[in-house]
Amino acid sequence: MGVAMQPAPAGDDAVIAATRLWLERAVIGLNLCPFAKSVHVKGQVRFVVSPATGAAALLEDLGRELLHLQDSDPEQLDTTLLIHPHALQDFSDYLWFIDLADGVLEQLRLVGELQVAQFHPQFQFEGTSPDAISNYTNRSPYPILHLLREDSIDRAVAAFPDASVIYQRNIETLEDLGLARWKALLGLLDETP
Repeated sequence: MGVAMQPAPAGDDAVIAATRLWLERAVIGLNLCPFAKSVHVKGQVRFVVSPATGAAALLEDLGRELLHLQDSDPEQLDTTLLIHPHALQDFSDYLWFIDLADGVLEQLRLVGELQVAQFHPQFQFEGTSPDAISNYTNRSPYPILHLLREDSIDRAVAAFPDASVIYQRNIETLEDLGLARWKALLGLLDETP
């Protein structure tokens, strides 16, 4: 049986290091998101580890980070990865939380300005089996709320007009790669004898 994407609990530096490795090797390295490289290279990605252990505290952290992103100069900070290694470990709880996250956007009147994307170690698209390689397009070392600027998304879509093909291309990339090579890419161990 393979080890789950999520490593053992670690300090903030280790959590950020694992997330950065995933971003660099998987998201950017495999070109799963053609828009990620430029903001990463420019140092415009903020990595924040939430100490929250429950939904209420995570909602507070989310609100604070959304406001921080809104108030920041886009040339300095384009996107935030709010990593929450101690909260919402179960994917069904995480899915339930997404509606609450959208509610925070509405409450702060940030709909149309910012949005929240989701990554999780157990991410599973509806209608797929848990071990389907397609799920790995949205699997991360820890649960992550990815805070994005709508303007950045609009610019990215303008530069890559047929963004709908990205999803299919990502699945093909991961199918070609295979699970064993995915794990090797991220330095994950396999416990299979």
